[in-house]
Amino acid sequence: MLDRLTSGFVRTFERWMPDSFVVAICLTVFAFALGITVAGATPLEAIVAWGDGFWDLLAFTNQIVLTLILGHAVAHTPLINQALRRVARVPRNPRSAYLLVGFIGGASALFSWGLSLVAGAVMARFTGEECKRKGIQIHYPLLVASGFSGFVIWHQGLSSSIGLAIATPGHFLEDQIGVIPLSQTVLSSWSLLVAGLVLATLPFLMSRIHPKSGQLTSAPEPIPTRIKENISTASATDNSANVLERSPLLNRVIVTAGFIYLVIEFFVRGNGLNLNSLNFAFLMLGLALTRSPQHYVDLIIGAARISAPFLLQYPFYAGIAGLMSGTGLVQMFADSLVNMSTAETLPIWSFFSAAILNLFIPSGGGQWAIQGPIVLDAALQLGANVPDVTLGVMLGDQWTNLVHPLVTIPVVAIAGLHVRQILGFCAVALIFTGVIFVSALTLI
Repeated sequence: MLDRLTSGFVRTFERWMPDSFVVAICLTVFAFALGITVAGATPLEAIVAWGDGFWDLLAFTNQIVLTLILGHAVAHTPLINQALRRVARVPRNPRSAYLLVGFIGGASALFSWGLSLVAGAVMARFTGEECKRKGIQIHYPLLVASGFSGFVIWHQGLSSSIGLAIATPGHFLEDQIGVIPLSQTVLSSWSLLVAGLVLATLPFLMSRIHPKSGQLTSAPEPIPTRIKENISTASATDNSANVLERSPLLNRVIVTAGFIYLVIEFFVRGNGLNLNSLNFAFLMLGLALTRSPQHYVDLIIGAARISAPFLLQYPFYAGIAGLMSGTGLVQMFADSLVNMSTAETLPIWSFFSAAILNLFIPSGGGQWAIQGPIVLDAALQLGANVPDVTLGVMLGDQWTNLVHPLVTIPVVAIAGLHVRQILGFCAVALIFTGVIFVSALTLI
C-alpha cells in the first residue's frame, strides 16, 4: 500500500508540477479570484491591495537570502566540507544512505532552517556521489527528498521566526500577549518530544519507500572542482592588494570583534536569538573557517546562485499576503476559525489554518504578521492557552513547507534536480508528519 501511494504521488508531481515561479503566479491569480468572488473586493481594489503589499517583505527577504547564502558558505568551508564528505562515506547500503541524510537534514533544522536546507542538500549530493562511486544502487531524488524532509521541524528549533519573535521584548504583539519565552513554545517539553519523534521516525519512513531496482537513479556528476575544493580565485601575484586579499589576519581580527559582540549581545544584554544575530553568527563562523577574505568571497559567490529565485519570487508572495489582508480574506478565514473552535480545539484549527495560509505566504515571519494578531485574538476570546495556539500555528506553517516549491529552490539547485522530482516523496512525508502533529495537538 505504501509503495502504491508513493508511486501515485511521484507520478502526479512529475507530470503536473510546474516551475516554482509559475506556481507563484498561479497562486497570485487564485488569490485574486478569491478576493473578488469570496471577499467581494472589486478587481481594482484587489490589484491595489496586491501592489501595496508587493514590497512589504523586502527586509525579511534579505534576511532569508543571507541565511541561505551564509549557511551555504559555512557548509562549503574546508573543515565542514571535509567533515560532511567523511560522513558521506559511511553508508554501505541504500537504507543507511537515506537514514543518514534524513537524520542530518532534521538535526540541522533544529539549529537553523537555512542550515537545514543547505546541509541536507549538500549531504544528499555528497552521499549520492559516494554511493555512485561504490556502486550502491540508490534513488537519488528520494535521497534528496530525505535530506529535505527533516526541514519539517524547523519551527521547533533555534531559528523559529515565530518563537523568536514573541520571545523578544518589544515585539508587535506584546501589548496583546506579553513576552512568551522559548521555554513555553520551542523549548517546551511537548515541542521537544514531538520534534524528537519526527526526527527518530521520519528517516526510517523515507528509507522504507526506496523504489524498486528498475526505478533507481544515480547522483549527477560530482560538484565542479571550484566549488567542491573551495579554491580561492585570488591571483598569486604578490602585490599589496593581493596580499591583503589572502591575509588570514584580517579574518581573525573581524572574527574576534564579532565573537566579543555576540558575547555582549547574549550574555550582557540578555537578548535572545533572532534572524539578525543568527546571520551574524553564521557570517563570523564562515570567516573563522576560511583562509582569507578572498576565500570567503569565493564561497559567497558560489552560494549566491541559489538566492536569485528567492529574490524574484518573494515579492509575489508578499503581494499575495497584501491581497489577502487588504481584501479581508484573512479576516474572514479567522472569523470562521473562531466560529468552529473551542478553547480546546483552537490549537488544531490554528494548525490547519496556518498550513493552508503557508501555501500562499511561505514565510514564517510574514505569515505571523498577518495571522498572528487574528489567531491570538481568537485565543483570548475563547480563553485558549496562547503558547499552545502559537505552537499550532508554528507546526502548521512548517508542515506544508514539505510540498511548497519555493522552499525547495536551494535544495534542488544544490542537488541538480527539478522540484517535481522530489515532491512526490515529500508528499508521503507530509501525510506521515501530519498524523504526528495532529495527534500531538489533541494531547497538548
